[in-house]
Amino acid sequence: MPNRLTLETSPYLQQHAGNPVDWYPWGEEALKLAREQDKPILLSVGYSACHWCHVMAHESFEDAAVAAEMNRLYVNIKVDREERPDIDQIYQTAHHMLTRRNGGWPLTMFLMPDGTPFFGGTYFPKAPRYNMPGFLDLLPRIAQAYHAQRTEINKQNQSLIAALADTAPKVAEAGAFSRAVLDKALAEYAQVFDREHGGIGHAPKFPHPYELAFCLRRHSLDADPTGLDIAHVTLTHMAEGGIYDHLGGGFARYSVDETWTIPHFEKMLYDNGPLLALYSDAWLVTQSPRYKAVCAETATWVMREMQSPVHANEGGYFSSFDADSEHVEGRFYVWTPEEVKALLTPEEYAVLAPHYGLAAAPNFENEHWHLRVNQPLPPGGDAILAPARAKLLAHRNQRVWPGRDDKILTSWNALMIKGMARAARVFDGPAWLASAQNALDFIRCTLWRDQRLLATYKDGKAHLNAYLDDYAFLLDALLELMQTEFRADDLAFAQALAERLLDQFEDKADHHGGGFFFTSHDHEKLIHRNKPGFDNATPSGNGIAAFALQRLGHLIGEPRYLDAAERAIRLFYGAMQRQPSAFVSLLTAMEEALTPPRIVFLRGEAAATRQWQRALQARYRPDTLVLALPADLQGLPPALDKPLPSENAAVNAYVCQGVSCLPPQSDLGTIERLLAEA
Repeated sequence: MPNRLTLETSPYLQQHAGNPVDWYPWGEEALKLAREQDKPILLSVGYSACHWCHVMAHESFEDAAVAAEMNRLYVNIKVDREERPDIDQIYQTAHHMLTRRNGGWPLTMFLMPDGTPFFGGTYFPKAPRYNMPGFLDLLPRIAQAYHAQRTEINKQNQSLIAALADTAPKVAEAGAFSRAVLDKALAEYAQVFDREHGGIGHAPKFPHPYELAFCLRRHSLDADPTGLDIAHVTLTHMAEGGIYDHLGGGFARYSVDETWTIPHFEKMLYDNGPLLALYSDAWLVTQSPRYKAVCAETATWVMREMQSPVHANEGGYFSSFDADSEHVEGRFYVWTPEEVKALLTPEEYAVLAPHYGLAAAPNFENEHWHLRVNQPLPPGGDAILAPARAKLLAHRNQRVWPGRDDKILTSWNALMIKGMARAARVFDGPAWLASAQNALDFIRCTLWRDQRLLATYKDGKAHLNAYLDDYAFLLDALLELMQTEFRADDLAFAQALAERLLDQFEDKADHHGGGFFFTSHDHEKLIHRNKPGFDNATPSGNGIAAFALQRLGHLIGEPRYLDAAERAIRLFYGAMQRQPSAFVSLLTAMEEALTPPRIVFLRGEAAATRQWQRALQARYRPDTLVLALPADLQGLPPALDKPLPSENAAVNAYVCQGVSCLPPQSDLGTIERLLAEA
């Protein structure tokens, strides 16, 4: 019989709806049952594209004997960490405190009925192996400890709750921010940079798009070649490696080796949005043809496979693709030379095979080949490679596909909206811009209700109170969209999001020193309320909130936004000084608190302002916003409502920084010189 997960929107939870385990979603029903029956809670946290989550599900949660023990001894709760990052953050932190080991997924935690964890781990095999206890053996032992060792557990729980509370950031002493932390962060990246293969750190290697964007920004604003070296070498090796899908576009989540050859094959929306923006910026700096191709192929993949149909009144972006198909990781993506040879002409195979490494030894589990650039193409090889790749992609599309998690998350959509908007601006891609605007319009129509955001949507149902990341990332994405094509509705939406951020997320208690909680003031009460500062797989909500509020504050002349941003930066400044490379989002916000971004307002006839905008955005200027405001726009805030040009000029351009604006200019060359001199 299906369990209580059948009505959930999460594909991950629905995957477990047919388990013999009597799963509950997180909620009062399960917590109340645990209290009434005096049972511990078994909390299992994972996500749809997680390989080891599937392994544990097949081994244990689909097994009748294991399920019987779980149902007898526990109240069992299954959580999708993508829909409930608030719960995942708390219990990942608690896991680390209890075990002194890194967490991950699946996360397996044993809780008291009040939600306090007293034991935990990640993946447990059904029977003992990998020097790990068997899950079936562990279940009765943990339940017995819960009933027999209550006093010791309660004392441990008190210490744990105190330790969680102690993770709250402490406001730094008053004083000026220093640019020295920017230099220190870049030096820390240079110290762990793999100069041979690219990447920050060693295997397993993650893309780190925010750190690389910070390095590229340092090169641009400080003329530091170190930043460009780190970014350029890494992005080139990633684009040539197997972490990139050379047939379909898009990047996998990480590489298991230091050469970027074999990925963990899942594809996540939250990686590909920031990488799309980053490769677009890197192309402006380097003019690398490979970077341009990566952007075009990734944007095409997003629209082809990751966007819900606009004609069905949707348009949002899906969450991820699984690593597995037919219960085997990577099966969808790998090849044999014989299979490829049967699909191509001899001429095509002669070009493609050495280029993608099919002429070398197998690189995946000693029997298959995963495509990566192994050697350069011969002269004229591009014209032969393109149809060969198309044939392989068409054949691959006939295989059994990996599972796609088709829920639409507000925060991850915001990351992709920003990436698509940035790529559209850099490469003049109207279809990419339309894709981003469609996704934004879907969120505004479906997930923005009564001046509040919802976190997730699937199959006609939008629900769950949104988090800090949803508001901050979406505000940041709107600022990106407005620099690509200005729409008055987008500005109004940005202002509404900013007001809600301040109203529902900022810590206004004087002794806490500002900053933004991850959950809203009226959110469900959990055992801890987090204020995230450091960047993770996604950027810090506090960092992006501070960055976006500052930019919007300068844009419309709203000092409340600037003050809130400064309070957030101040709260984390002590931690930033100790380990700046963990806080690049907040560092970037701090840099713009020290030196406000330049904003170029273009007023005039629509076609002329767009022409000027394209010219001014043809160079990488990370500290500059360019907005083309057509003449017919009405009701703009006073800071944006600049006078229109006279009859003798097509465009008036205003260069502003902080509270100062230069006199209007009607000559494009003059504006370009002003920006270059700055």
